[in-house]
Amino acid sequence: MIDDKQSPLRSTSQTLGAIVRGYKSSVTKQLALIGFKAKLWQANYYEHVIRNETSYQTLAEYVISNPLKWADDKFYRP
Repeated sequence: MIDDKQSPLRSTSQTLGAIVRGYKSSVTKQLALIGFKAKLWQANYYEHVIRNETSYQTLAEYVISNPLKWADDKFYRP
């Protein structure tokens, strides 16, 4: 029997959210050391598990085509 507390699949430090949070924190601290003070990160990100080929194809098309629409976004700044 596997102890869930010891399993790397259950460890909070091994979740995608924890990895992203740690990366963002580390980069922010390093940039602060060299004087960078501007806002760098968006507040959240969208996480989605791809479960089938149709889902994959839909998301792949979004990733490919979305940058072409950035100039039309109300928050776009060249």
